[in-house]
Amino acid sequence: MQGKEISLAVIQRLPRYYRYLGELLENDVVRISSKELSERMNVTASQIRQDLNNFGGFGQQGYGYNVEYLYSEIGKILGLDRKYNVIIIGAGNLGQALANYTDFERRGFNIKGIFDVNPRLEGISIRGVEIQMMDNLAEFVGKNKIHIAALTIPKIKAPQTAKEIVALGIKAIWNFAPVDLNLPSDVIVENVHLAESLMRISYTLKDLEDRNENSETLKTEENAVRKDGKV
Repeated sequence: MQGKEISLAVIQRLPRYYRYLGELLENDVVRISSKELSERMNVTASQIRQDLNNFGGFGQQGYGYNVEYLYSEIGKILGLDRKYNVIIIGAGNLGQALANYTDFERRGFNIKGIFDVNPRLEGISIRGVEIQMMDNLAEFVGKNKIHIAALTIPKIKAPQTAKEIVALGIKAIWNFAPVDLNLPSDVIVENVHLAESLMRISYTLKDLEDRNENSETLKTEENAVRKDGKV
């Protein structure tokens, strides 16, 4: 499939396939059809087949998918058969929570360094990684091959810090700061804006409540009409 352009929507669904297949493996499921997988994931079987056909299909007619094989292949597509070194910029609550999340190592993402500007945090160890001051960042990156930088800092500092990180040769940024970063096109930026996620939940919740309220109002009006003997 080399050279074929894959849509962003397909790429965004791959981690979800990977997670569900991992759960199937934990439950000793050997094979599964696209229909069975669609029922678990609430995605159409046709969508699953179309997505996987972008990478060769992996299924066999009358058999379905070998769960272990498909899990392994999607992991390779996602690059999870490789190891990535990660640094965290910002050692506040969110930065420390990321550093404490042990599943990253299992996926091949190794936290190599944690940096902050607060001298009170210097030397504190999080799962064996000591918090360092930002003054040490350039030297540390020069001595260690760093693939990804996670930004968990205030938005006012994020744009300039991101530029400094890119100048050090880091090409992938996991941005938790609620601000868009204006960086060269060859730099990968994955934004995780928590407040925006809550706003999307708020919209959906509001819409659901409004529809329920309208439905209840309609029922009340219909009942009132019946009592008046007009229907």
